[in-house]
Amino acid sequence: MSDSSRSEHGVRRRFADALWRRHANPLSGWYRAVVLPLLLYGIYTRRPRLVVAALTFTVVNPVLFPPPEDADAWMTRVVLGERMYYRHREGRRPVDLLNYVNGPVSAYAVYAAYRRQPLRTAAATVLSMVLKFAFVASVARYYEQNRGQYPEAVPDFDRRSP
Repeated sequence: MSDSSRSEHGVRRRFADALWRRHANPLSGWYRAVVLPLLLYGIYTRRPRLVVAALTFTVVNPVLFPPPEDADAWMTRVVLGERMYYRHREGRRPVDLLNYVNGPVSAYAVYAAYRRQPLRTAAATVLSMVLKFAFVASVARYYEQNRGQYPEAVPDFDRRSP
């Protein structure tokens, strides 16, 4: 790897690290948790501004909040755990099934909202949220269990000893 490639990789890594630190703010995670219901409501009620706002918020959300002061909040550990999980997992795990199933369920929720099918929209939205929260609870536990094993993945603001 050339010096310029290494330098570019280092810049990208620092940028990604800064983005994840900001996204670890619990407000970032909790606000993102309400985006799907808002998006579906916007689709169902034919409010394009709400749809655009929900999608725009999803994109800019990780940079809106400062890094947290500590990792005491559950949602902070969720974000840190998600990053650690994706960086260090080897192979697929049963918990990945939650995300694989969630994609089509969320897509169906969008379809049902577009077709204005209230019960199907609500059911698919609830199922999608249950699947997502089951996954994020798992990665929060993963973070707690693996902080000592992957200290390079533990940010400075998480000062607790492993």
